[in-house]
Amino acid sequence: MDLVVKRPKGTQDVVPSEVYKWHTVEKIVKDAAELFGFKEIRIPTFEDTGLFVRSVGDTTDVVQKEMYSVTAKGDAQFTLRPEGTAGAIRAMIENGVLNEGFPQKVYYVISCFRHEKPQSGRLREFHQFGCELVGTASPAADAQLIALAKNVIDTAGLKNIELHINSIGCPECRAKYHAALKEYFADRKQQLCDTCLDRLERNPMRILDCKSPICSELSKNAPIILDYLCDDCKEHFEKLKATLGDMGIEYKIDPRIVRGLDYYTRTVFEFITTDIGAQGTVCGGGRYDGLIETLSGQSVPALGFGMGLERLILTMEKQGCEFMKPDTCDIYIATLDDEAAAEAVKISAELRKSGIKAEYDIVGRGLKAQMKYANKIGAKFSMVLGSNELEQHEVDLKNMSDGSTKRITLGEGFCESFIDILCNYLLNIEGIM
Repeated sequence: MDLVVKRPKGTQDVVPSEVYKWHTVEKIVKDAAELFGFKEIRIPTFEDTGLFVRSVGDTTDVVQKEMYSVTAKGDAQFTLRPEGTAGAIRAMIENGVLNEGFPQKVYYVISCFRHEKPQSGRLREFHQFGCELVGTASPAADAQLIALAKNVIDTAGLKNIELHINSIGCPECRAKYHAALKEYFADRKQQLCDTCLDRLERNPMRILDCKSPICSELSKNAPIILDYLCDDCKEHFEKLKATLGDMGIEYKIDPRIVRGLDYYTRTVFEFITTDIGAQGTVCGGGRYDGLIETLSGQSVPALGFGMGLERLILTMEKQGCEFMKPDTCDIYIATLDDEAAAEAVKISAELRKSGIKAEYDIVGRGLKAQMKYANKIGAKFSMVLGSNELEQHEVDLKNMSDGSTKRITLGEGFCESFIDILCNYLLNIEGIM
Protein backbone atom coordinates (compact mmCIF):
# COMPACT_ATOMS: atom_id res chain seq x y z
CA MET A 1 0.00 0.00 0.00
CA ASP A 2 1.44 3.39 -1.03
CA LEU A 3 1.68 6.00 1.73
CA VAL A 4 1.39 9.70 1.00
CA VAL A 5 2.95 10.92 4.28
CA LYS A 6 5.52 8.89 6.22
CA ARG A 7 6.73 9.19 9.82
CA PRO A 8 9.23 11.98 10.55
CA LYS A 9 12.94 11.19 10.38
CA GLY A 10 14.33 10.14 13.73
CA THR A 11 11.05 8.83 15.13
CA GLN A 12 9.89 5.26 15.63
CA ASP A 13 6.58 3.41 15.49
CA VAL A 14 5.87 0.67 18.01
CA VAL A 15 3.42 -1.77 16.42
CA PRO A 16 1.24 -4.18 18.46
CA SER A 17 3.53 -7.15 17.74
CA GLU A 18 6.47 -5.29 19.38
CA VAL A 19 4.78 -3.34 22.17
CA TYR A 20 5.23 -6.17 24.70
CA LYS A 21 8.93 -5.21 24.84
CA TRP A 22 7.94 -1.74 26.00
CA HIS A 23 5.53 -3.18 28.53
CA THR A 24 8.44 -5.23 29.88
CA VAL A 25 10.89 -2.36 30.39
CA GLU A 26 8.21 0.01 31.66
CA LYS A 27 7.27 -2.51 34.34
CA ILE A 28 10.91 -3.12 35.25
CA VAL A 29 11.75 0.58 35.69
CA LYS A 30 8.57 1.45 37.60
CA ASP A 31 8.95 -1.52 39.95
CA ALA A 32 12.59 -0.61 40.62
CA ALA A 33 11.78 3.04 41.34
CA GLU A 34 8.99 2.16 43.74
CA LEU A 35 11.19 -0.46 45.42
CA PHE A 36 13.56 2.39 46.35
CA GLY A 37 10.73 4.66 47.55
CA PHE A 38 10.33 6.86 44.45
CA LYS A 39 6.89 8.17 43.46
CA GLU A 40 5.74 9.00 39.94
CA ILE A 41 5.55 12.60 38.70
CA ARG A 42 4.06 13.72 35.36
CA ILE A 43 5.20 16.89 33.62
CA PRO A 44 4.32 18.84 30.43
CA THR A 45 5.76 17.85 27.07
CA PHE A 46 6.91 21.44 26.50
CA GLU A 47 8.27 24.13 28.81
CA ASP A 48 9.28 27.77 28.61
CA THR A 49 12.51 27.81 26.60
CA GLY A 50 14.21 29.77 29.36
CA LEU A 51 13.95 26.79 31.70
CA PHE A 52 16.33 24.74 29.58
CA VAL A 53 18.67 27.64 28.80
CA ARG A 54 19.08 28.37 32.51
CA SER A 55 19.35 24.75 33.68
CA VAL A 56 20.89 22.70 30.86
CA GLY A 57 23.24 25.54 29.89
CA ASP A 58 23.54 27.81 26.87
CA THR A 59 26.97 26.37 25.93
CA THR A 60 25.74 22.78 25.65
CA ASP A 61 25.02 20.96 22.40
CA VAL A 62 21.45 20.44 23.62
CA VAL A 63 20.68 24.17 23.82
CA GLN A 64 22.89 25.33 20.96
CA LYS A 65 21.98 22.70 18.36
CA GLU A 66 19.33 20.20 19.40
CA MET A 67 16.23 21.83 20.89
CA TYR A 68 12.86 22.02 19.12
CA SER A 69 11.52 25.48 19.99
CA VAL A 70 8.23 27.02 18.84
CA THR A 71 6.27 30.21 19.35
CA ALA A 72 2.49 30.20 19.22
CA LYS A 73 0.67 33.45 18.45
CA GLY A 74 0.54 35.62 21.55
CA ASP A 75 2.69 33.27 23.62
CA ALA A 76 6.30 33.20 24.75
CA GLN A 77 8.76 30.76 23.20
CA PHE A 78 8.34 27.15 24.24
CA THR A 79 10.59 24.12 23.77
CA LEU A 80 9.76 20.44 23.54
CA ARG A 81 11.58 18.93 26.51
CA PRO A 82 15.05 17.62 25.54
CA GLU A 83 15.42 15.90 28.93
CA GLY A 84 13.39 15.36 32.08
CA THR A 85 15.30 16.79 35.05
CA ALA A 86 14.65 20.50 34.46
CA GLY A 87 10.89 20.01 34.08
CA ALA A 88 10.63 17.66 37.05
CA ILE A 89 12.53 20.05 39.34
CA ARG A 90 10.49 23.02 38.08
CA ALA A 91 7.29 21.08 38.86
CA MET A 92 8.48 20.13 42.34
CA ILE A 93 9.34 23.75 43.16
CA GLU A 94 6.18 25.23 41.65
CA ASN A 95 3.82 22.76 43.33
CA GLY A 96 5.39 22.95 46.78
CA VAL A 97 6.68 19.37 46.81
CA LEU A 98 9.94 20.58 48.35
CA ASN A 99 7.99 21.84 51.36
CA GLU A 100 6.90 18.31 52.26
CA GLY A 101 10.17 17.22 53.88
CA PHE A 102 13.40 15.71 52.59
CA PRO A 103 14.43 13.65 50.82
CA GLN A 104 11.91 13.89 48.02
CA LYS A 105 12.10 11.08 45.44
CA VAL A 106 10.29 11.17 42.10
CA TYR A 107 10.46 9.21 38.85
CA TYR A 108 8.97 9.58 35.39
CA VAL A 109 8.71 7.80 32.05
CA ILE A 110 8.49 10.42 29.31
CA SER A 111 9.17 11.20 25.66
CA CYS A 112 11.98 13.69 24.92
CA PHE A 113 13.00 15.51 21.75
CA ARG A 114 16.41 16.45 20.34
CA HIS A 115 17.34 17.40 16.78
CA GLU A 116 20.24 15.00 16.26
CA LYS A 117 21.51 12.84 13.42
CA PRO A 118 19.46 9.63 13.78
CA GLN A 119 21.44 6.43 14.26
CA SER A 120 21.21 3.17 16.20
CA GLY A 121 20.34 4.04 19.79
CA ARG A 122 19.84 7.76 19.02
CA LEU A 123 16.49 9.15 17.88
CA ARG A 124 14.99 12.61 17.62
CA GLU A 125 12.04 11.49 19.70
CA PHE A 126 13.14 9.10 22.41
CA HIS A 127 11.80 7.85 25.72
CA GLN A 128 13.45 8.31 29.05
CA PHE A 129 13.08 6.79 32.50
CA GLY A 130 14.33 9.33 35.01
CA CYS A 131 14.70 9.57 38.78
CA GLU A 132 15.33 12.70 40.85
CA LEU A 133 16.37 12.66 44.52
CA VAL A 134 16.16 16.04 46.25
CA GLY A 135 17.25 17.31 49.65
CA THR A 136 20.44 15.48 50.60
CA ALA A 137 24.14 16.17 49.98
CA SER A 138 25.21 12.78 51.33
CA PRO A 139 27.31 10.52 49.07
CA ALA A 140 25.11 7.70 50.40
CA ALA A 141 22.33 9.19 48.26
CA ASP A 142 24.60 9.06 45.21
CA ALA A 143 25.26 5.38 45.89
CA GLN A 144 21.54 4.66 46.40
CA LEU A 145 20.67 6.26 43.07
CA ILE A 146 23.36 4.24 41.31
CA ALA A 147 22.04 1.10 43.02
CA LEU A 148 18.55 1.84 41.68
CA ALA A 149 19.87 2.12 38.13
CA LYS A 150 21.83 -1.11 38.60
CA ASN A 151 18.68 -2.83 39.87
CA VAL A 152 16.98 -2.00 36.55
CA ILE A 153 19.95 -3.30 34.57
CA ASP A 154 20.16 -6.52 36.60
CA THR A 155 16.41 -7.15 36.50
CA ALA A 156 16.45 -6.69 32.73
CA GLY A 157 19.12 -9.40 32.58
CA LEU A 158 21.80 -7.25 30.93
CA LYS A 159 25.39 -8.46 30.93
CA ASN A 160 28.75 -6.77 30.32
CA ILE A 161 27.52 -3.40 31.55
CA GLU A 162 30.22 -1.29 33.17
CA LEU A 163 29.62 1.46 35.72
CA HIS A 164 31.91 4.44 35.14
CA ILE A 165 32.11 7.18 37.79
CA ASN A 166 33.82 10.55 38.08
CA SER A 167 33.66 13.75 40.07
CA ILE A 168 33.52 17.08 38.24
CA GLY A 169 33.80 19.07 41.45
CA CYS A 170 32.05 22.13 42.76
CA PRO A 171 32.20 25.74 41.47
CA GLU A 172 35.27 26.41 43.63
CA CYS A 173 37.50 23.64 42.29
CA ARG A 174 35.99 23.82 38.82
CA ALA A 175 37.22 27.41 38.44
CA LYS A 176 40.80 26.17 38.83
CA TYR A 177 40.11 23.36 36.38
CA HIS A 178 38.65 25.76 33.82
CA ALA A 179 41.82 27.84 34.03
CA ALA A 180 43.92 24.74 33.35
CA LEU A 181 41.73 23.78 30.38
CA LYS A 182 41.94 27.27 28.89
CA GLU A 183 45.71 27.14 29.14
CA TYR A 184 45.82 23.68 27.52
CA PHE A 185 43.48 24.51 24.62
CA ALA A 186 44.92 27.99 24.02
CA ASP A 187 47.80 26.47 22.05
CA ARG A 188 45.32 24.39 20.03
CA LYS A 189 42.73 27.06 19.23
CA GLN A 190 43.21 26.84 15.49
CA GLN A 191 42.20 23.16 15.49
CA LEU A 192 39.00 23.58 17.52
CA CYS A 193 35.60 23.68 15.82
CA ASP A 194 33.76 27.01 15.77
CA THR A 195 31.43 25.93 18.59
CA CYS A 196 34.33 24.96 20.84
CA LEU A 197 36.15 28.22 20.11
CA ASP A 198 33.18 29.95 21.74
CA ARG A 199 33.17 27.44 24.59
CA LEU A 200 36.88 28.00 25.29
CA GLU A 201 36.14 31.35 26.88
CA ARG A 202 32.68 30.68 28.30
CA ASN A 203 32.79 27.04 29.48
CA PRO A 204 35.90 25.08 28.41
CA MET A 205 34.66 21.85 30.04
CA ARG A 206 32.07 21.58 27.27
CA ILE A 207 34.93 21.02 24.80
CA LEU A 208 35.47 17.63 26.44
CA ASP A 209 31.91 16.69 25.45
CA CYS A 210 32.21 17.81 21.79
CA LYS A 211 31.24 15.17 19.22
CA SER A 212 33.72 16.49 16.63
CA PRO A 213 36.42 13.84 16.01
CA ILE A 214 39.12 16.52 15.96
CA CYS A 215 38.02 18.09 19.26
CA SER A 216 37.65 14.64 20.81
CA GLU A 217 41.22 13.79 19.81
CA LEU A 218 42.54 17.08 21.19
CA SER A 219 40.76 16.39 24.49
CA LYS A 220 42.49 13.07 25.09
CA ASN A 221 45.56 14.68 26.68
CA ALA A 222 43.73 17.54 28.40
CA PRO A 223 44.04 17.98 32.19
CA ILE A 224 41.64 15.86 34.26
CA ILE A 225 39.27 17.25 36.87
CA LEU A 226 40.27 14.76 39.58
CA ASP A 227 43.62 16.56 39.89
CA TYR A 228 41.85 19.81 40.78
CA LEU A 229 39.22 18.71 43.32
CA CYS A 230 38.97 20.62 46.58
CA ASP A 231 39.16 18.72 49.87
CA ASP A 232 35.37 18.55 50.30
CA CYS A 233 34.83 17.16 46.80
CA LYS A 234 37.64 14.65 47.27
CA GLU A 235 36.08 13.47 50.53
CA HIS A 236 32.64 13.17 48.89
CA PHE A 237 34.08 11.07 46.05
CA GLU A 238 36.02 8.81 48.45
CA LYS A 239 32.89 8.18 50.54
CA LEU A 240 30.92 7.35 47.39
CA LYS A 241 33.53 4.80 46.34
CA ALA A 242 33.52 3.26 49.82
CA THR A 243 29.71 3.01 49.87
CA LEU A 244 29.62 1.40 46.42
CA GLY A 245 32.20 -1.08 47.71
CA ASP A 246 29.99 -1.85 50.73
CA MET A 247 27.12 -2.50 48.32
CA GLY A 248 29.23 -4.84 46.23
CA ILE A 249 28.85 -2.61 43.17
CA GLU A 250 31.86 -2.68 40.86
CA TYR A 251 32.93 0.52 39.11
CA LYS A 252 35.64 2.14 37.03
CA ILE A 253 36.91 5.66 37.62
CA ASP A 254 36.63 7.51 34.31
CA PRO A 255 37.97 11.09 34.48
CA ARG A 256 36.67 11.82 30.97
CA ILE A 257 33.01 11.68 31.98
CA VAL A 258 31.66 15.22 32.23
CA ARG A 259 28.06 14.62 31.03
CA GLY A 260 26.49 16.89 28.45
CA LEU A 261 24.49 19.24 30.69
CA ASP A 262 25.80 22.19 32.69
CA TYR A 263 23.82 21.60 35.87
CA TYR A 264 25.98 18.65 37.03
CA THR A 265 28.30 18.99 40.06
CA ARG A 266 30.51 16.49 41.87
CA THR A 267 29.38 12.92 41.14
CA VAL A 268 28.67 11.93 37.54
CA PHE A 269 28.22 8.36 36.33
CA GLU A 270 27.34 6.26 33.31
CA PHE A 271 26.41 2.63 32.73
CA ILE A 272 28.07 1.68 29.44
CA THR A 273 27.81 -1.26 27.04
CA THR A 274 29.69 -2.02 23.83
CA ASP A 275 26.84 -4.15 22.45
CA ILE A 276 24.94 -1.35 20.68
CA GLY A 277 27.74 0.47 18.88
CA ALA A 278 28.90 4.01 19.51
CA GLN A 279 25.81 5.04 21.49
CA GLY A 280 26.70 2.74 24.39
CA THR A 281 25.55 4.79 27.39
CA VAL A 282 22.46 3.01 28.71
CA CYS A 283 22.09 5.27 31.73
CA GLY A 284 23.75 8.48 32.89
CA GLY A 285 23.36 10.89 35.76
CA GLY A 286 24.88 12.60 38.74
CA ARG A 287 24.57 15.49 41.19
CA TYR A 288 23.18 18.92 40.35
CA ASP A 289 23.46 20.72 43.68
CA GLY A 290 23.14 24.19 42.13
CA LEU A 291 20.14 23.61 39.87
CA ILE A 292 17.37 24.38 42.36
CA GLU A 293 19.15 27.56 43.43
CA THR A 294 19.42 28.60 39.76
CA LEU A 295 15.66 28.15 39.30
CA SER A 296 14.36 29.41 42.66
CA GLY A 297 17.11 31.11 44.66
CA GLN A 298 16.85 28.40 47.33
CA SER A 299 19.95 26.23 47.82
CA VAL A 300 18.89 22.57 47.93
CA PRO A 301 21.19 19.67 46.95
CA ALA A 302 19.84 17.15 44.46
CA LEU A 303 20.80 14.39 42.05
CA GLY A 304 19.26 12.17 39.39
CA PHE A 305 19.70 10.05 36.28
CA GLY A 306 18.13 9.37 32.92
CA MET A 307 17.87 6.00 31.18
CA GLY A 308 16.94 5.73 27.51
CA LEU A 309 14.28 3.06 27.02
CA GLU A 310 15.13 2.57 23.33
CA ARG A 311 18.73 1.83 24.26
CA LEU A 312 17.64 -0.46 27.07
CA ILE A 313 15.42 -2.46 24.70
CA LEU A 314 18.11 -2.49 22.00
CA THR A 315 20.69 -3.86 24.46
CA MET A 316 18.24 -6.49 25.74
CA GLU A 317 17.59 -7.60 22.16
CA LYS A 318 21.30 -7.78 21.35
CA GLN A 319 21.98 -9.86 24.46
CA GLY A 320 18.98 -12.16 24.08
CA CYS A 321 17.29 -11.08 27.31
CA GLU A 322 13.77 -12.26 28.05
CA PHE A 323 10.75 -10.03 27.59
CA MET A 324 7.27 -10.49 29.02
CA LYS A 325 5.15 -12.74 26.86
CA PRO A 326 2.73 -10.81 24.64
CA ASP A 327 -0.76 -10.72 26.11
CA THR A 328 -3.12 -12.68 23.85
CA CYS A 329 -6.79 -13.55 23.56
CA ASP A 330 -8.02 -16.06 26.17
CA ILE A 331 -10.88 -17.46 24.10
CA TYR A 332 -12.12 -17.01 20.54
CA ILE A 333 -15.78 -17.89 19.88
CA ALA A 334 -16.35 -18.97 16.28
CA THR A 335 -19.97 -18.84 15.10
CA LEU A 336 -21.87 -20.63 12.34
CA ASP A 337 -25.05 -18.53 12.04
CA ASP A 338 -26.78 -15.36 13.18
CA GLU A 339 -28.35 -16.98 16.27
CA ALA A 340 -24.96 -18.27 17.40
CA ALA A 341 -23.40 -14.87 16.70
CA ALA A 342 -25.98 -13.21 18.98
CA GLU A 343 -25.20 -15.73 21.73
CA ALA A 344 -21.44 -15.13 21.30
CA VAL A 345 -22.02 -11.46 22.07
CA LYS A 346 -23.73 -12.37 25.38
CA ILE A 347 -21.12 -14.97 26.35
CA SER A 348 -18.24 -12.61 25.59
CA ALA A 349 -19.82 -9.84 27.65
CA GLU A 350 -20.06 -12.14 30.69
CA LEU A 351 -16.48 -13.38 30.26
CA ARG A 352 -15.13 -9.83 29.99
CA LYS A 353 -16.86 -8.87 33.24
CA SER A 354 -14.58 -11.44 34.88
CA GLY A 355 -11.46 -10.12 33.17
CA ILE A 356 -11.37 -12.80 30.47
CA LYS A 357 -10.15 -11.57 27.07
CA ALA A 358 -12.86 -12.93 24.74
CA GLU A 359 -13.31 -12.31 21.01
CA TYR A 360 -15.80 -13.37 18.35
CA ASP A 361 -16.27 -12.73 14.65
CA ILE A 362 -17.28 -9.18 13.71
CA VAL A 363 -16.24 -9.37 10.04
CA GLY A 364 -18.60 -12.05 8.69
CA ARG A 365 -16.00 -14.74 7.98
CA GLY A 366 -16.64 -18.42 7.37
CA LEU A 367 -15.63 -21.00 9.98
CA LYS A 368 -12.27 -21.82 8.39
CA ALA A 369 -11.31 -18.15 8.20
CA GLN A 370 -12.43 -17.58 11.78
CA MET A 371 -10.22 -20.38 13.07
CA LYS A 372 -7.29 -19.07 11.03
CA TYR A 373 -7.81 -15.68 12.66
CA ALA A 374 -7.97 -17.29 16.12
CA ASN A 375 -4.53 -18.80 15.46
CA LYS A 376 -3.18 -15.49 14.19
CA ILE A 377 -4.16 -13.58 17.33
CA GLY A 378 -2.74 -16.31 19.59
CA ALA A 379 -6.02 -17.36 21.21
CA LYS A 380 -5.41 -19.81 24.06
CA PHE A 381 -8.79 -21.50 23.60
CA SER A 382 -11.50 -21.54 20.97
CA MET A 383 -14.99 -22.92 20.63
CA VAL A 384 -17.40 -23.30 17.72
CA LEU A 385 -20.94 -22.17 18.40
CA GLY A 386 -23.82 -23.29 16.17
CA SER A 387 -27.43 -24.51 16.36
CA ASN A 388 -26.45 -27.94 17.77
CA GLU A 389 -24.45 -26.39 20.62
CA LEU A 390 -27.26 -23.99 21.43
CA GLU A 391 -29.86 -26.79 21.49
CA GLN A 392 -27.71 -29.11 23.62
CA HIS A 393 -26.37 -26.30 25.84
CA GLU A 394 -22.90 -27.78 25.50
CA VAL A 395 -19.79 -26.81 23.60
CA ASP A 396 -16.35 -28.32 22.91
CA LEU A 397 -13.63 -26.06 24.26
CA LYS A 398 -10.43 -26.47 22.27
CA ASN A 399 -6.96 -25.92 23.72
CA MET A 400 -5.17 -24.19 20.86
CA SER A 401 -1.69 -25.19 22.05
CA ASP A 402 -2.20 -28.97 21.86
CA GLY A 403 -5.53 -29.44 20.08
CA SER A 404 -7.20 -31.21 23.01
CA THR A 405 -10.89 -30.55 23.69
CA LYS A 406 -13.11 -30.48 26.76
CA ARG A 407 -16.90 -30.40 26.74
CA ILE A 408 -18.42 -27.81 29.06
CA THR A 409 -22.00 -26.65 29.66
CA LEU A 410 -23.29 -23.39 28.24
CA GLY A 411 -25.44 -21.02 30.27
CA GLU A 412 -25.16 -20.50 34.02
CA GLY A 413 -21.78 -21.57 35.36
CA PHE A 414 -20.02 -21.43 31.98
CA CYS A 415 -17.92 -18.42 32.95
CA GLU A 416 -16.74 -20.04 36.20
CA SER A 417 -15.93 -23.29 34.42
CA PHE A 418 -13.87 -21.55 31.79
CA ILE A 419 -11.97 -19.51 34.39
CA ASP A 420 -10.99 -22.73 36.19
CA ILE A 421 -9.81 -24.30 32.92
CA LEU A 422 -7.87 -21.15 31.97
CA CYS A 423 -6.17 -20.98 35.38
CA ASN A 424 -5.05 -24.59 35.10
CA TYR A 425 -3.81 -23.93 31.58
CA LEU A 426 -1.74 -20.95 32.71
CA LEU A 427 -0.38 -22.86 35.68
CA ASN A 428 0.59 -25.94 33.73
CA ILE A 429 1.55 -24.50 30.34
CA GLU A 430 2.89 -21.03 31.07
CA GLY A 431 3.69 -21.22 34.78
CA ILE A 432 2.66 -17.63 35.42
CA MET A 433 -0.05 -18.06 38.02
